[in-house]
Parts: sequence; structure tokens; C-alpha cells
Amino acid sequence: TWRKGRGASRDGRMKLTCYQVDPQPAEMAPGRPDRQWMDDFADRHPYRCLPLVVANTTGWELLSPVSFTASWNGGPRMEDIRLDPDGDTTKAQLDRWAVSHFSGGVLTFHTGYLFRTDEGWDLWAGGPPNHVKDGIQPLVGVIETYWLPFPFTMNWRFTRPGMISFKKGEPFCFVFPIPHETFDAVQPIIKPISADPELERQYKAWGESRSNFLNKLTDRDSDAVKNGWQRDYFRGRTPEGHLAPDSHVNRRRLKPPRKAGPGE
Repeated sequence: TWRKGRGASRDGRMKLTCYQVDPQPAEMAPGRPDRQWMDDFADRHPYRCLPLVVANTTGWELLSPVSFTASWNGGPRMEDIRLDPDGDTTKAQLDRWAVSHFSGGVLTFHTGYLFRTDEGWDLWAGGPPNHVKDGIQPLVGVIETYWLPFPFTMNWRFTRPGMISFKKGEPFCFVFPIPHETFDAVQPIIKPISADPELERQYKAWGESRSNFLNKLTDRDSDAVKNGWQRDYFRGRTPEGHLAPDSHVNRRRLKPPRKAGPGE
């Protein structure tokens, strides 16, 4: 049975315990910042959007142990999805990790883990953020992993009849812990920005700075063209030069999974 506080680390830090229910579970690694579609942009422009990069790295990826092609004919039955191994993946290996289980064009992955979070924390599980895959969409779940005694599956749904592929080492799932109850206590409040004069002043200063920057882009010799983008948010400062709190991040440094030590 579940006991209050079970699994909490001795130093009080949040702990995500990944119990292996398969002798060789999917490889798990901190989310990587790069995306192919971002690389393909001129000057890799999307990497200048800090919210994108931080989202890409705010969690852990589960990497596919197999390469395969999945085909869906649009039908409602489980048999309407066909799975064929690619590369050095065998049919037996593929059947162990990817299946058509829920019907309706849903492709299911096993993870090889039973995840356990500390009391008061759930686990968000979905597709890797900003990982675009044509023809299929990752489904998202929030799981009460602080007590649940069985694992979950990762599911993707075809967006239309057709064929998609996953490569060995490609992320098929992305997980991170979220508070279990505090969301229910959040009360959104709508008010005019004029209700906070200082915030309104900073907002207008940002608007003027942004307009000036865009206007200078027409001058090929300007600093705006040479810099290519405004770095205020990335550097953690306002257009007026005020610094962001020390908690500002422009790069995640998540810990990779490790084997449990004696007594853990």
C-alpha cells in the first residue's frame, strides 16, 4: 500500500524514481535543445526564441529502442495499424515495444518503467516539445505517479491514413513532474494593465524598444542588422537595463538518470 512521504529523498529534494519493469527499459536522457526543423531555418533563427529552447529541455526523453514503420488504413480496428521493423530491428523486438492496442489509429509504446514521484507530484507524459512529426500526433497524459502501482503507456494518434516511421534513438516520450493539487488553487484574474502603473511603464518601454529595433532593420549597416535579434530576454534584463531575478534560466541542466545506490 502507498504510505505518506514514501520515496522522499533524505535531503528534501524532489526525486523521480524509475523502477525497471523491463530488464532493458528505453534509454532515458535529459531533453536535448536541438530540433531538425529549427536547424533548417536560416541562421538557425528559432534557437533565438528562449521559451522554445527551454521547453525542449524541461524534462526527460525516452528514446525508442527500435526502428520501424507504422501504417494506418484509416479503419477503427487494432488490425488497421500495421507495424514493420526497419534496419536491424527484429519483429520480436518491435512487438516488445510498439503495438496497436487501443484501436482508432492509436499507436502505443511501452516505456519499460514504473515511475514513482514524491507525494504531491504527478508526472506529465507526452511527446517531446516542439518535435514535429508529420501524420501523427502525441497524446498527453497526467499520471498520479505518487501512488499508482502500475506503469503507463505512451500513445500517438495518426492524424490521417498513411505511413510514419520512428528511428532507433528517436524520442517517443517526454516526462516531467508537476504539482498534483496546487493547480486547483490557482485563480486567474483579469485586469487592465493600467492597474499596475510600473508594469505598464515597463511594457510601453519594451514596445518602444521593439519598434525602434524593427525600424533599424531597414538600415543594413545598423547594429540591429548586425546583431540580428534582441537579446534582452535571453540575457535576463529589461529594455531599460533592469536585471531579471537570479532564478532566470537560459539553459536547463537536468540530471541524467543514475543507478540507485545502497539503501536508496
